[in-house]
Amino acid sequence: MILMKNIIREGHPTLETIAKEVRLPLSSGDKKLLKEMLEFVMNSQDEEMVEKYGLRPAVGIAAPQVGITKRICVVYITDFDGTQYSYALVNPVLKAKSKEIIYVPGGEGCLSVDRETEGITPRYKSVTFEALSYDLASGQVIPVELTLEGYVGIVFQH
Repeated sequence: MILMKNIIREGHPTLETIAKEVRLPLSSGDKKLLKEMLEFVMNSQDEEMVEKYGLRPAVGIAAPQVGITKRICVVYITDFDGTQYSYALVNPVLKAKSKEIIYVPGGEGCLSVDRETEGITPRYKSVTFEALSYDLASGQVIPVELTLEGYVGIVFQH
């Protein structure tokens, strides 16, 4: 189980290292990592788990944040219209972006940053990613193309 003590903090060299592409088929270690990362994000949104394990709320996490330089990330978020996004992604690539820029008015947080940050982070209003999506239930890896806007798009860009 991933806990806050497993999240590396700003200044750690891994966070500034270009993550490596993941080879297929996924190794058992990669599958376990994806599962544990998704569990962490889901647990971080459960008040009882937050209190029990001292978790900080999250909507996503990337492998480098747990010290692994691989192109793996997960996102678990409910958009303002109630749409649930739950993805365990491998080798995501930004394929298209809008010219229009948006931002989260209150600023963005990050699990790897323990201090309050000021200012805003400009993000593209609309983005399209191509990735491999790992389905934890079936164990299948499926190519996906995701076009995302607004807050969910910001989360995927972070």
